[in-house]
Formats: sequence, C-alpha cells, structure tokens
Amino acid sequence: MDTSAQERTQKFVSARKQHPAWLLLASPRAPLVLGCLTSLFENTEDGIAEEDALQSLSEMLAAYASQDEYDIDPGNTRLLAGKELRQWIKRGLVIERGQRIYATDALSSAIQFVELLDERIMTSTSSRLLVVQREIEELEVGLNPNPASRKDAIRRKIKQLEAELADVEAGHIPVLSHDQAIERIRELYGLAAGLRADFRRVEDSWREADRVLRQTIMSEKYHRGDIVDRLLDGQSDLLNTPEGRVFDSFQQQLRQRVELDNMRMRLRAILSNSAAEKALNRAQQADLRWITLRLVRESHSVLQARARSERDVKGFLKTGLAAEHHRVGNLLTEIMNVALEMDWSSQKVRRTDTPLPPVGITLGYVPAAERLRFKSLEDDAEGELDLSAKSTDFSDLDPEFWDALEGLDREAMVADTLAVLAAVGKPMTIADLVEKLPPVHDLETLALWLGMAREAGIDIQDINMQEVVLVDEDEQHWLFRVPWVALSAEALDDIEWEF
Repeated sequence: MDTSAQERTQKFVSARKQHPAWLLLASPRAPLVLGCLTSLFENTEDGIAEEDALQSLSEMLAAYASQDEYDIDPGNTRLLAGKELRQWIKRGLVIERGQRIYATDALSSAIQFVELLDERIMTSTSSRLLVVQREIEELEVGLNPNPASRKDAIRRKIKQLEAELADVEAGHIPVLSHDQAIERIRELYGLAAGLRADFRRVEDSWREADRVLRQTIMSEKYHRGDIVDRLLDGQSDLLNTPEGRVFDSFQQQLRQRVELDNMRMRLRAILSNSAAEKALNRAQQADLRWITLRLVRESHSVLQARARSERDVKGFLKTGLAAEHHRVGNLLTEIMNVALEMDWSSQKVRRTDTPLPPVGITLGYVPAAERLRFKSLEDDAEGELDLSAKSTDFSDLDPEFWDALEGLDREAMVADTLAVLAAVGKPMTIADLVEKLPPVHDLETLALWLGMAREAGIDIQDINMQEVVLVDEDEQHWLFRVPWVALSAEALDDIEWEF
C-alpha cells in the first residue's frame, strides 16, 4: 500500500476516534442531537442555559421515542438527555461553564457538513480558473522585489482601468451574465459562511487558552509577572493565526461604522438581483442578508471569552497583592513587637542608630512602636445571611416602578405603521406618521421609524430637519427635530423585522 495512503488512513482513524464532530455524526442519535443544538444556538450570543438545553433535548428524545432505531426509553427521556449532554460536554462538542452551554467549532463543522449534503455550493470550472489565475498574478507581483516588474504590473492595472472608464463614458457598461452572477453569488455565500467558522475557531482557541491559564494560576508555580506575560503572549499568538487575523480585521471595521453600513447596502443590492433567487434558497439568502449582524454577535462572544481570562488574571493579581501586603504587615508587627520589648527609658538605647526611617506621625500619646504596628481583624465571626422571604403589597410600590416596566411594543408598532402606510397609499414623513399614530413612547417610536427607514435603505436627509411637537399627559409640549425621511409601504415590504 502507498505510504501516503497509509498516513492519510491513520489520520482518519485517529479523527474517527477523537474528533467531536466525527464522533457526533457517527453516533446513533446524531440527527436528534444536531437538530436540537442547531435550533438552540442559532440566535444566541452568550450560550444557552444548561437547563434549557436539557429540557429541549429531553423533548426531542420523547418525540422520537417510538422509533426503535434510536433506542429511547419513553419513561426516562429526562435521564437519557442528561446522560447524552454530559457525554458531548466530555468529548468537547460543547463547553459548559457557569451553568451555561457554549458551542464549539466542532459543532459548527458538523452542522455545516449536514446542511451542505443536499445544498452543495458549486462553482463552474471557468469561475474557479479565473479565481486561481487572479490569485497567481497577485501573489507573483507581491513576492517579486523587482521595481521594474512592479511598475509594469501597476501600468497594466492603470491601462485596464482607463479602458473600463472609456467604455463606461461611451455608454458601454458590461454586467455579469445570469450564469456568472449565480456563480459569483454562490462564491460569496461560501466565503461568508466560512467567516463564522473562523470566528468560532478563535473563540475555541481563547477558551482553551483560558483553561491553560487557569491551570497555571492554580499550580502556584509562577509569580504575577509570569502570569501577565503568559496572558499577553497568548493573546498575541492567537491574533497571529489566520482566523485571528480575520477577526482582528473585522474588529477594525467595527470601529468604522461607514464600512459596515456600506457592506449592508451592497449585500441588500446583491440579494435584490434576480440571480440571487437561483443561486441561493430562502434560508441561505437570509443568512447572507444578516451576515454582518451575526458576525457582530460572534465577535461579541469572542470578546467575552477573552474578557474572562483578563478578569481571572486581574483577580489573581489583586489576591496576590493583598497577600503580599498582609505578609509585609506581619513582618512589621514582628519588628515592632521586638521594639516594644526594649528599654526605651535608657537614653543610650534611644540614641542608637537604626536603619528604619523616622516616623513623622503626630500622635504624642501613642508610643512610636504602636504607631507602626500592622492592624489585622481578629474577630473572624461572620454574620448570618438573612434569607427569609419578604412580602409586600403591590399597592405600596411607587408609580415610577410601574412606569419603568412599560415600554414600546416594537412588533405592534411596526404592524400599525405598515397598516397605516398601506391604507394611505403614498409616502409619509415622520410628522405625518405622528398625526396618524400619536406616539406614547416618543423617543422609542421616533427611533423605531428611523431604524425602519435605515433597514429599508430609504434615503435619510440629515440636512433637512423636521420639527415634531408632542404633548404629554401633563399638557407639556415637547419639540423634536428629526431628519426628513419618507416611508412607504412598497419600500418596507418583504423585510424580515427582528425584534
């Protein structure tokens, strides 16, 4: 047998025994576990509660208990769900921390593999060839230090851009054909789906680094400086990985809101093309439409994992510093106890040279040694916590308490707004909407209308401002200056609103 085939086979055998994604796909209850975890982690930012995962998995097992292939006892689905969840936590498919469950890159790989079984994103040979040729050319130019070669490459680009500009000025604007547009949209979707996997790998790497750092702290073999160095070096090493550089680039874009807004607008324009319906199904179109929002959520999870390590180190530093202060205080106490035992009535003793600096505290009635003694809390008695239940009457609560609980029903307001726009049949400004729908929650309602316009891609004119006057329940008049924008039922139609 070929050596390369043996090595590859050995690698696959090892992955079959150790990789969590392969273990899950090979397990008899893989469809149930995957379906349950996929729905739970789909719209979460900070993991899910372990109890929620256990309850959802128990309901899933109960729903398929009648099928013999899954070997499920209908009377013990709760116990079986707990056993199944603990098994995948132990194998590293999910992570448990603080009674919450977090997804890993292995789970994302398993989900992506199953979803692509009947929805393979393929590109044509010509499309792949163009990508390869373009990458070869750019890589060759980037690796060649010859100035003449670099000048020739730049001149070729300038000449090509000038030719394209001349065509556009002449009215010849070439666009992608329908088939080419489908191929490019599928390529874009494949790259965008890979970004979420990159972010998940960064999160897994940070959690692993956090685990190693915790073990280092608990071993008590390193002082505080070494712990800080390990934290900083670990973060630097993670950012130098390929997926770390992708995450760092996205974080830099987050600081430039204009870039993110432009990305959303371009994605909306791409998905409005007729080729998008042929290239992607509805679920894939929704994934691509909200890819920016989901990347922001993934980056938030990564930052939370990194912040956890920083909090651990900060707590370790504070604890170590307090312990050092205590040890220094005990040492000073021993020195002062020895000083108290000396005969200070002797003038010879008082005039003896000492390495300790003089004390400049004006406490004449307190001996000098007592002023320097370290004071420690000797009474270690702790008061008992009062955990008894307290009852109160709701009528005793202030009206401000109930007012704080009231908020704008965003879903109902969006529905009312769309209904008014459809009934009027023409674009309406915010001032027109205020007349038709007098807002109870003024700032929230105005912000919601502006957000709807921004989501629909409607032009918001910040230069032309409208003045809207609202009267509250105390007959006080409030003046709001809002940008001029015209909302219409056609522009807001077919948008999936997230609340």
